[in-house]
Amino acid sequence: MKEEKKKKRRERRKKNLTGLIQFGLEDAANGSDAERCENPKAEKPPIVSLSEAAAKLDPSELRVVIEEALDKYWNIPEKLIMKLNAFYGKKLSQVPFPWLKTFNESPLSTLIHVPLSHLATSLLEISADLINMIPRYKLSSFILWSSDNIITDWANQEYVQPEDPAHTMVAHFIGLAVVLRTKPDALTSILPSLRRRPVYQGHDKLPLIVWMMAQASLGDLSAGLYSWVHNLLPLLVDNNKCCSPQSMDLILQFLDIMLSNPEAQTILVNRADRDGKRVIPPSSFEILLRLTFPDSSARLEVTERFEAVYHLLKEVALAPESSATGGNAMEEIFTFSLKLVGEGNPGLAKEAAAIALRSVTENVDCFKHWDILYNDHLEASVSLLRKLVDEWKDHSPNLLLSPGGTLTVNQAIKSFRLKNEKAITEGGANCSLYEKADKSCKLLSWRLSRASGLLKITLLVSACTCAGGVAGAALALAYQQA
Repeated sequence: MKEEKKKKRRERRKKNLTGLIQFGLEDAANGSDAERCENPKAEKPPIVSLSEAAAKLDPSELRVVIEEALDKYWNIPEKLIMKLNAFYGKKLSQVPFPWLKTFNESPLSTLIHVPLSHLATSLLEISADLINMIPRYKLSSFILWSSDNIITDWANQEYVQPEDPAHTMVAHFIGLAVVLRTKPDALTSILPSLRRRPVYQGHDKLPLIVWMMAQASLGDLSAGLYSWVHNLLPLLVDNNKCCSPQSMDLILQFLDIMLSNPEAQTILVNRADRDGKRVIPPSSFEILLRLTFPDSSARLEVTERFEAVYHLLKEVALAPESSATGGNAMEEIFTFSLKLVGEGNPGLAKEAAAIALRSVTENVDCFKHWDILYNDHLEASVSLLRKLVDEWKDHSPNLLLSPGGTLTVNQAIKSFRLKNEKAITEGGANCSLYEKADKSCKLLSWRLSRASGLLKITLLVSACTCAGGVAGAALALAYQQA
C-alpha cells in the first residue's frame, strides 16, 4: 500500500514537471542547488492560520527577493513569477490546506476575497509591480499551469506538500489571485482553452473557475462580465451539460456580486467593447432575453434573478460599439429581435419589439437591413411599423437627426410600400398583413415628408436671419463711416 502511494506521488511530480517544462520552468521545477541541499529532516514549523502567518510577512523582505530575482533573471519572466510563488509558499508553509473545504462550504461573497484579504496592501502592491513587468502571454501560461496543478491535486483527494515551496497550494492560489487581479486580460485571452480543455469540464471544477473569474473582475469589472458571458452563461442553456441548481446558483451569485457595484452600469457601458469584441455579443444577448422572458409555463425560480439584472445587461448589450468590432452588432440584434417578435411569446415579443425599434432609431442603417428581412418577417414588421407610428414623437428626433439618416429612412419606407403594393396586387394568404403594413407606411411617409418640409423651411429662415444680420451690420458700419 505504501509503495503504491509513493508511486502515485512520483507520477504526480512527473506530471507537474511536464507542465513546468511547457511553461518554460524546468529549472524552477527542481529548485536551486541551495534549495535542493536543504536538510529534509529539519524540524517543521508549527501549524498556524493563514491570517497569523500572513501578518508576519515582511514587505521589505519580499522587495529584496524580487530585486535579486530581477538582477539574476530579468530576461526570464517565468523565473520571476516562480520566485514570487516561492516567497509566499516558503513563508506560509506552516499554513494548513483547507481550500477544498473552503470552496465547498463558503459562499462566493466570502470566497472571492480568499486568500488576498489576509495580505497587507504593501505586499500586494510589490507583487503587482512585478506582475506588470511580465508579458501577458506568459501570465496566461502561468494561469493555466497553476490551475492545472490545483485541479490535479483536488482530483487526488489527498494533498501532499511538495518539496518546492513554489508548488504549494498556498503559493498557487496567491500567485493566481495576484496575476488575475493585476492583469485580468491574461484570463480573458485563455477563455477558449477553459471552455475546450477536458480538465476544466464538470461541475466540480466550476467553483475554481468562478473564483478565478471573480479575481479578474476585482481588477477589471468588464473582464469579469466578459468571462461570465462567454464561459458561464452558455452553461445555463446547454442541454448536454445540464446545469445543476447548485451550479446555477453559483453562476448567478457571481453575476449578482459584479453588478452590485454602484458604478457597474457606468463602467460596463463605457467598456462594452474589449479588444475588438463585445462584452455581451448579440448571440449572448439573445440567450439573456430568452432566460428573462420565458413562456409563462416555463418560468423558473431563477427567472426573477434574471429579471433583476436584465435592464443593466441590456444597456451594456446595446451600448454604442467601436469601429474595431466591425460595427454590425446592432444589425445582428435587430435581426434576432425581429425573429423573436413573431415567436408567439407575448412578453418576449413586446420586449423584442422595443429592442428592434431602438435598434433602427439609434442606427438608421438597420432600416437597410430591415428592407432585406421585410418579407421573411412580415408579421413582425407589421407590429414594428405600427409601434413606430404610435411612438413617432419619441423616435422621430433620432430618425430626423441628419439629412442622410432621413434619406435612409425614406428610402426604406418607399421600398416597403413597393413590396406591399406588389403583394396586394398579386393577392395571397398574407394580403391582409401587407394591407396593414401599407397603412402604417403611408402614415410614416406623410410624416417624413412633412418633417422634411419643415426642416427646409427652418434652414431657409435660419439662412435669411443670418444674412439679414450680416446686411444690418454692414449698413450700420457704412452709416457710421459716413
